[in-house]
Amino acid sequence: MTAIGVFGLEIARVWRRGSAPLPAETDNVAAAAVEAAVEATDVAVKGYREAPAHENALFNLFASFVISLVSSRAIAFALRDRHTVGPFRNVRWGRRHIHHFVPGIVIAFLSGAVAIVTRNEDLEPTLALLFGAGMGMTMDEAALLLELDDVYWTEEGLLGVQIGAGLVGLLGALAIGLRFLRRGEERVLPAG
Repeated sequence: MTAIGVFGLEIARVWRRGSAPLPAETDNVAAAAVEAAVEATDVAVKGYREAPAHENALFNLFASFVISLVSSRAIAFALRDRHTVGPFRNVRWGRRHIHHFVPGIVIAFLSGAVAIVTRNEDLEPTLALLFGAGMGMTMDEAALLLELDDVYWTEEGLLGVQIGAGLVGLLGALAIGLRFLRRGEERVLPAG
């Protein structure tokens, strides 16, 4: 929701500064709003593309972390009442339930190792997506790892770690995203 709000504010900002007519200046506000949204998207894309690779990697890490954290929780919630949700299901190895922190740790470790070994700046933004996704899957079950008990659906499992980690990731992604937007505005919108 916060990201949607920020994007809405960015559309309003670009609408004021960009080439789309303001609502008071046009009879077709919907067309002007679409034009402002397209221009805001151009600003975001240009800002992302013009950013240094390390900023893109940091943004990708934060964004994939938040998306993975929220998605993991939503899928786990949906699986409580069903055996499958799309391609997702509870995984068992014999009598043991395999929690999603296991593939999360594997994904994070592998992508982190590849980043360290290759030291390829062009590859870092992609590896950051994988690393952030692995972190999100792992942090979603942090209470289980800390308590060494399946407290996933208890107060201990739901509150502290989830809220703190989610907010840190979201605020970090927004901070880096705003840098992209300002850089994109400098490149796309007229000065002043």
